[in-house]
Amino acid sequence: MTINEAQDAVIAEFEDFTDWMDKYQMLIDLGNELEPLDEQYKNEQNLIDGCQSRVWLQCDYVEGKLIFTADSDALITKGIIALLIRVLSNHTPQEIIDADLYFIEQIGLRQHLSPTRSNGLLSMVTKIKAYAVGFSLQ
Repeated sequence: MTINEAQDAVIAEFEDFTDWMDKYQMLIDLGNELEPLDEQYKNEQNLIDGCQSRVWLQCDYVEGKLIFTADSDALITKGIIALLIRVLSNHTPQEIIDADLYFIEQIGLRQHLSPTRSNGLLSMVTKIKAYAVGFSLQ
C-alpha cells in the first residue's frame, strides 16, 4: 500500500464519525492497538522533543525501508503516533521525504488538538522525516 493509499484509508475511517468525541475514542483505540515498544528503546535518544507527553520513536532500516515503532505515556498521543506509523512505516526513506501528509488536515486532526498536542504532532512528523533524511544519505 502506498503512503497516499494509507492516508486515504485513514480518511475513510474517520469519515464514519461526525462527533469528535468518537474520533478521539478511535485515536485511543489505535493507541491501545499499538504494539508495545521494547523497554530498551524507551531512552533519551528516541524521546521526541516538543511533545507535551513522553513519546518514544524507534526507527529501523530493513531491506531499504524504514520500520517505525513507538510508545507514549498519553493515550491520545499514542493514537496519533499510531496513525503516523500506519501511514509512513514500511516505506523507503525517499517516499517518506516526498510524502505530503494531507490526511492530518482532511480528518481535522490539527484543528481539534490543543496547541501543545498540535506542536507535538509537528514534532513527531519532523522526527520521522529526519530519520528518512538520515537513512536516505546512507
